[in-house]
Amino acid sequence: VQLQASGGGLVQAGGSLRLSCAASGGTFSTYVMAWFRQAPGKEREFVAASTRSDVFTKYGDSVKGRFTISRDGAKNTVYLQMSSLKPEDTAVYHCAADTTWSSRANNYIYWGQGTQVTVSS
Repeated sequence: VQLQASGGGLVQAGGSLRLSCAASGGTFSTYVMAWFRQAPGKEREFVAASTRSDVFTKYGDSVKGRFTISRDGAKNTVYLQMSSLKPEDTAVYHCAADTTWSSRANNYIYWGQGTQVTVSS
């Protein structure tokens, strides 16, 4: 499975941004799709995940109520809508896929290349 993330950029605090992750080479509907982020000098942090067919979604505590994950089966794409962005949301955001759900990064076999999100104060 190949994952291609896009949509990062520079945004002011309080603004919004939508990330996309296009998947290819596998059966999209069978994968748990997740977003992680990593800021300089910090460990990779779980952001959100969506199980196949959106049976359920999960969010990290720091983004609950502000970020929304969704998936479009017709486009084999998972999205991360980010609102009320804060400077501490600044990080490289990675999408990941696996057949099982976990909030741990080492659970996921497939990873995209990452997209930079910078939130200015």
